[in-house]
Amino acid sequence: MSERKFAIVTGASTGIGLELARLCAQHGFDLLIAADEPEIEEVAQRLRAHGTKVEALEVDLADTDGIDELWAAVNGRPVDALLANAGRGLGKGFLDQDFGDVLRVVDTNITGTIYLLQLVGREMRTRGFGRILITGSIAGFIPGTYQAVYNGTKAFLDSFSWALRTELKGTGVTVTCLMPGATDTEFFERADMMDTKIGQEKKADPATVARAGFNAMMNGDGDVITGWKNKMQAALAHIMPASVAAELHRDMAKPGGAEKP
Repeated sequence: MSERKFAIVTGASTGIGLELARLCAQHGFDLLIAADEPEIEEVAQRLRAHGTKVEALEVDLADTDGIDELWAAVNGRPVDALLANAGRGLGKGFLDQDFGDVLRVVDTNITGTIYLLQLVGREMRTRGFGRILITGSIAGFIPGTYQAVYNGTKAFLDSFSWALRTELKGTGVTVTCLMPGATDTEFFERADMMDTKIGQEKKADPATVARAGFNAMMNGDGDVITGWKNKMQAALAHIMPASVAAELHRDMAKPGGAEKP
């Protein structure tokens, strides 16, 4: 009997990450799931109902020591798929944000992510096979007025994923970037953006977003933008002057910008 496939999913306690982990379990992957919240243990229990082996790790994914702890938990097992989904948002004006919160967004979205990608990616390249999914965002195409740091980190990831994909061409390792728009998760509440228009508007189903990302990863596609509206926004962002895009984002993300019920 051949060994089961093995996947790592970060940020798997809620939202898109939880749905990605569920899809991995349904498609025969054993799992190592990680998040910086204790709820990750409850998620593991639910996923085991699919008959898959699941190890859960509550760990700080913004810290390289935390990533080292995650990598140690792999314990030398070949990784067939890495779904690097962990991320944090932060609303309000940059000059009004606590810089510790700023650093946590940067370190979660960028530092911890690319450190894990390097650790896992090297092993995949040596073995000659692997699937990598990076959760970017269409926010990476748009100057993020009142979300400047978050959008900047997603611009980095969107760009980084294509660069890494090209570096790995011909190695048997593929890199896919999932680029959703606003999704119905705890993101906006955690980012303190519930008083904004974007925080109040109807959002995409995380299960639908995750399915598109998972399928694209398994197909080895370069990227996937979920939803026709997001595809249109992404297309417009490539031709729209940055000043106009920044003003439009200001209207959506300005604190107190949501209509009063």
